[in-house]
Amino acid sequence: MMRLGQSALPTDVYLSSVSSLYEHRKTLVIGMLSHVVTFLLVYLKTSDPLYLICSGAIFVLWALRNLDMARFDRQDFSNADRAMVRRWENRYIVGGVSVTLTCGIACGYAIAVSKDSFSELATISVTLASMISLVGRNYGSERAVLLLSSSACLPIVFGLITLQDAFMLALAVLILPFILSTWMMANNVRAFLYENVLAAREITTIAGQFDTALNNMTHGLFMLDGDGRVVVANERACELLALGDRTELKDWLLEDVLRRGARRMRLDTEKTRAISRQLDLLLKGKRPQVLIPVSEELHLEFSASRRDNGETVLIFEDVTARVQAEKQILHMVRFDKLTELPSRDYFGELVLATVSADDKEDRLVGLMVLDVTEFKHVNDMRGHIVGDKLLQAIAGRLKALAGDEAIAARLMGDEFVVFFPNRADLVDLEERMRGLHADLRGTYEASGFTFNMTMSTGFVITPSADLRLEDLQIKADLALSETKLRNRGGCTAFEIEMDARYVDRQKLKADLREAINARSLTLSYQPMFAPSGGRVECCEALARWTHPERGPVPPNVFIQLAEELGLVTEITRFVLDQACRDCMDWPNDVSVSVNLSVLDLRSTEIVTMVTDALQATGLDAARLHLEVTESCLMDEPLKVQAILRELRGLGITIAIDDFGTGYSSLSYLDALPVDIIKIDRSFVRNIREDSRRFKLLRGTANLARALGLRIVVEGVETADQLQLINEHNCADLIQGFVFAAPMPASAIVALCKNGVPKRSTKPSSKRIA
Repeated sequence: MMRLGQSALPTDVYLSSVSSLYEHRKTLVIGMLSHVVTFLLVYLKTSDPLYLICSGAIFVLWALRNLDMARFDRQDFSNADRAMVRRWENRYIVGGVSVTLTCGIACGYAIAVSKDSFSELATISVTLASMISLVGRNYGSERAVLLLSSSACLPIVFGLITLQDAFMLALAVLILPFILSTWMMANNVRAFLYENVLAAREITTIAGQFDTALNNMTHGLFMLDGDGRVVVANERACELLALGDRTELKDWLLEDVLRRGARRMRLDTEKTRAISRQLDLLLKGKRPQVLIPVSEELHLEFSASRRDNGETVLIFEDVTARVQAEKQILHMVRFDKLTELPSRDYFGELVLATVSADDKEDRLVGLMVLDVTEFKHVNDMRGHIVGDKLLQAIAGRLKALAGDEAIAARLMGDEFVVFFPNRADLVDLEERMRGLHADLRGTYEASGFTFNMTMSTGFVITPSADLRLEDLQIKADLALSETKLRNRGGCTAFEIEMDARYVDRQKLKADLREAINARSLTLSYQPMFAPSGGRVECCEALARWTHPERGPVPPNVFIQLAEELGLVTEITRFVLDQACRDCMDWPNDVSVSVNLSVLDLRSTEIVTMVTDALQATGLDAARLHLEVTESCLMDEPLKVQAILRELRGLGITIAIDDFGTGYSSLSYLDALPVDIIKIDRSFVRNIREDSRRFKLLRGTANLARALGLRIVVEGVETADQLQLINEHNCADLIQGFVFAAPMPASAIVALCKNGVPKRSTKPSSKRIA
């Protein structure tokens, strides 16, 4: 067994060993009485005063040792160091050696001097008897055992040696192994106890660390025995389940523990049973883990691990924050952030779930798509923040009107969708859908502004057995498109013919894409003449598409298709290139004008496109005019102005087309980099009969001239209109059928050479009304 010196021991263990020396004081009383009585008997037998002195010495030493032990009891060892502990060990050894040395001297004296058999037997017997308790009482100090046993036995050895007898000498020698064996026995006892003390100390430390770790876990933990009783429970488990003191749960059945927590958390019986059922499935290995909503404010996730000895470790944690975060994320995914209506995807889930839960398969259901009319105008005039507030107000009214009878959602932008499950199987489904549309119209308050809004709506009704949500939405969208084309702000039901028109329109889109890629479009040019008609100054390039099967397709049709396909810029690129090339074949004083769309002006790419066309053809930038409509100026006006200024800086002429028909009206003329305004044909129609319209035409012309702008009047079709415009000097250039219709590029050369027949300039007999 490994020998452990006191210097290798921790101070607290060393103190514990020394403290054991000062315990069991009753044995000291018994030993004292045995020695005193024995020495008194020897004194009575021999009348030798030495034995009386030894008897008194034993008593006095016992009294002094008791006083010292009392002082030991009063000593504060809370901050004791090793030196203090060793001093108390030394004091004990001094007292003990004093006693054993007295006994040894009495024994040696009896052998060497008294030579009385009773004296020898009595003193040696009581002394060796004391050696029996030496190991049990003094094992805590290696030095005490060695010194006490040596001080008691060595005087006996010396007494035997003085007899000068061989046998006695042999007996003296045999006493030495007795001392050694006593010392070794004490060492073995001490080493065994020290190893156990240190092991117990380490176990206690580990247990304390384990207990600390266990009770500082973020997870709750129960260790259950094979019968489902609690062996270990940590603080977090008691905290999460409101169980109170964990020490009280020892040997409780898990079911009883859960009931205690349920009572303290005021859970109803059904909730408690539900929790028990789920945990039972977990403990039986039928579930890898379970998530238990204990309450709205507490969600616990449990997992279990079964050990080979039949015990089970049940671990659980508070996942309330995670569950709430997942709910929030799910809400963000499922619901539109602005309006709090279901999103497109979640709307589809709700519709399918509603239809699946219906046990009647031939019930009529309806789908309605709504578009807020002129909503873009609200954003442009009041800003997107006000627009968002308006959408929230519309969504709030829509949700209230839908109630429990319909499912409303936001598709995107200003588009909403409503599904009517028609659970009551009412025959007036269409009437109710039209009623919802009518109720949505009206005034809305948003950010202090009042708006009178209408909704363009398309809807479709179908048996629930035929429900294909994507197909229904396509049909409702077709009906909505029909509303926008024919009855903006109205409500249109889907008809079979719309489907055919949709298919036809998709086919036409595909053909247009192919035509653009193959550069199969052509250009016609409508000249702009001096008011006299004697000279062509500019020709407006007009894109034309002749379909191989359908023949000529109107520009308003295929341009709209191109916008839907995102191909307007490609058409603009084609028109720019071709118009510049054609213009190179015309007289140098004739320019060409190309229309730009809203989409063209959303990117500075148009500048590169124009410069590439000029460089590729060699056309002078001064001979190129670019026309933009007033609506182009509404989207990002500052950006559009910057693009127009850059183009004008190249030497290109900028014209506003269809002037007077957009929202901007006259307010932009001063700020825009514009050279020409083209007055819309609506100002020319019936100007002889409509004096108010003619005054508008003259006022616009005068304003333009005051700003230094040239004027092109469009749509002049009759000589009478031409005469009236010329009489009042309302135009710098005339464009219209009165002089020429759109024509091919080749015809422009001949027109410039031959001119047009002279018109009569006789004053009209008609007066302006």
